[in-house]
Amino acid sequence: MKPIRKIAFVVNEEKHGAPELGEELAAAARGHGLKVKTTSDFPLKKGYLRGMDACCVIGGDGTLLGVAREAAHFQVPIIGVNRGSLGFLTTFSADEARAHFVELLGGKYRIARRSLLECCTGPGSHDLALNDVLVKNEVNSRLVQLEVYADDELVTNYTCDGLIFSTPTGSTAYNLSAGGPLVHPDAAVIAMTPICPHTLSNRSIIFRDRVCLRVFNRSNHSRLLVAMDGQRDLKVGIDSPIEITISKLQLPLVQAVTYSHFSVVRTKLKWSGALHDESKTRT
Repeated sequence: MKPIRKIAFVVNEEKHGAPELGEELAAAARGHGLKVKTTSDFPLKKGYLRGMDACCVIGGDGTLLGVAREAAHFQVPIIGVNRGSLGFLTTFSADEARAHFVELLGGKYRIARRSLLECCTGPGSHDLALNDVLVKNEVNSRLVQLEVYADDELVTNYTCDGLIFSTPTGSTAYNLSAGGPLVHPDAAVIAMTPICPHTLSNRSIIFRDRVCLRVFNRSNHSRLLVAMDGQRDLKVGIDSPIEITISKLQLPLVQAVTYSHFSVVRTKLKWSGALHDESKTRT
């Protein structure tokens, strides 16, 4: 990959060790002649990443989600350094970042392009999500009745606590907690998972990449909340459908050349299994 010459840092100062690590990596970048800019504000202000070759996010997955829209808009690859808990998106540990940061700056990395969901709730009301779109009653304790169409075909009517529409990237987040499937990040699909449905046969559904999903509120005298990546809410009119599609934009995510998706899953979810030396097995 091409060397990085201009890099932005986004540092979550509430994460233990993040400010110090940010200063250390920024100093390393300056020492190699890079143009550097740093902020602790996220979500990012519009235009912050304009002209950058990369953005180093130091924090947790939530920090990275707050940067994803701007990074996708300007097609700036994100280097995620984990100072949070699980860190499915922030794939570099602090030690890995220190050990390999100069190599990354020199172009020793690969780019994964992650799909995004685009959600529209009415004229001028739309947003992008890297993980998921949550549709629920704006009052937490109330059930909702939601009617879902795939293109122009009725899927079903749900009585539930809400619906989660997830990208493959977001399948390890709220979708997984609600009993949804794990989806490989290279799959071009949308996963829809009902939350506590009253019909026990209601389970997750996987939709193709070009589908247009529309959700209608069939609950009497109630309003819906649409949460994007758990960070931003979209307003929904009482009679307005919610439209969800896969965006034409994708998020470029920097990974080590040795990155393994299932190695990350095994580690983060504490699955069993380890690589075996086949040459020893044959003997």
